[in-house]
Amino acid sequence: MPGGSIYVQQDAKFAGSSPQWWYEKFWREDTKNRQKSRAVKAAVGVVAGIGLSIRFDLQPLVLYALAAGALVAAADWWWCWHTFNATAVWRGKRRGEAITGRLLRRSLGRRGYRVLDGRAIRGQASIDHLVIGPGGLWIIDNESWSPDIEIAAYGGRLFFGEKYGTKEVKPLIDTAAAFADLLTRETGIEVTITPLLAVHCGSLPRGGSVTAEGITLARPRVAARRIKAVPDVVLDAEQIEVLARTAARELQRA
Repeated sequence: MPGGSIYVQQDAKFAGSSPQWWYEKFWREDTKNRQKSRAVKAAVGVVAGIGLSIRFDLQPLVLYALAAGALVAAADWWWCWHTFNATAVWRGKRRGEAITGRLLRRSLGRRGYRVLDGRAIRGQASIDHLVIGPGGLWIIDNESWSPDIEIAAYGGRLFFGEKYGTKEVKPLIDTAAAFADLLTRETGIEVTITPLLAVHCGSLPRGGSVTAEGITLARPRVAARRIKAVPDVVLDAEQIEVLARTAARELQRA
């Protein structure tokens, strides 16, 4: 979030009292239960494979039955791994800004967008990414909550679990306005900046994004797609270059 980084590894995150430590402990301890569950699912897959083989007269029957069981087991293993890997940023095992920066460049680089990482107004707030391109400007920060925190909007208000989300996102909204004022003043190009929060862990609505209170929270891939999908061209190549150079000069590295 502006003014700080969640990716500085705090000792508490790796201590026995932290939610992350307990999450990993319970995950390891549950390995045998997952394996038993996977074996049951694989057995069901074998039975289904036998039924399908008989129904469609597939031979050899044993081969198709075993293949079905192996496919079910592999799918279950992948889902378990994916679920655990999705918490890597929250657990401090991966850097959210590195993941999002890579996705932004891969998705937007060939479309004329410029991505500047780790920028700050001198003595003020900082952000992880500033995106400048034909569709406009965005600032993107990275954040992660525990897997059971539900992020949703009700009646135009943002919620994190049962708590209002205003305090969580207002600093980023204010930073977007401050960045826009600085770039407008220095370049003479009237710009507005859209704030985006890339969510690496936490429960988002179906579709992977939620918009409320002037900000969108989305999975990193969804955030990149939303920017790429903007149909309007509001900046030409010359303006993009001027804004990018000005941002590189006026905004110090965080």
